[in-house]
This record gives sequence, structure tokens and C-alpha cells, in this order.
Amino acid sequence: MNQYLKLPGVPHLAHRAMLATLVLSLGTLASALWPAQAAASQALVQRYACVGCHQANAQVVGPSWKGIAQKYAGSDTTAEQLAASIKAGGTGKWGPMPMPAQAQVPDADAKSIAQWLLDGAH
Repeated sequence: MNQYLKLPGVPHLAHRAMLATLVLSLGTLASALWPAQAAASQALVQRYACVGCHQANAQVVGPSWKGIAQKYAGSDTTAEQLAASIKAGGTGKWGPMPMPAQAQVPDADAKSIAQWLLDGAH
């Protein structure tokens, strides 16, 4: 066992049990927060009227959330880069229909939406 993971006065098996409990607790916390993040991001896309052009599984004016998530899956695109693209708007990434700039969306909210998309838009 790694000398840095040893706790003085705690038997080896007890230490492993404590470590396992910690790992499970962190996993439970992360899984509890995941749906909250998704719900918050879905609320943001409602608040900023993104749903006027984008839907979960169907292309409306712009690509679906699922399509965006699939395009960026496994890419090196960061949430900051995608948030900047959301705020700047543009044309050509998804065909001839331009996406208007969304400068009114605060940076933190654009980054939350972008991270939600990069995480699969679930």
C-alpha cells in the first residue's frame, strides 16, 4: 500500500473500508448533482428562447440538442469555445441557416449551456 495513503493507528482493512466509503460517497454526490445540472441547463435554454430554433431530438430551424452533442462528442472543443460560438453566432457549421449572435446570454449561462451540450444534452 502507498505510504501516503496509510493512516496512523488504522488497520489496513479498516483503511480500505474508509477509502471505499469515501469513493462511493463521492460517486453518489456526483450522480445526484448530474440531474440538477441538466435541469438547470434545460431551464437556461428555455429562458433564452433557444428552444425556438432547437429541440431535443428534432431539427427545427437549427440542429437538435442531440445532433449538437453528437457533433462535438469526442472532440477537443471546450465549453469556453462552444460558449463563445453561441454568443457570437455564425453560419456554415450546420448549413446555410445562420445562428444569430446571442450576446444577451451572460457568459456563465452560455458556458453552462455549452457544457451541457458537450456532456450529451441529457
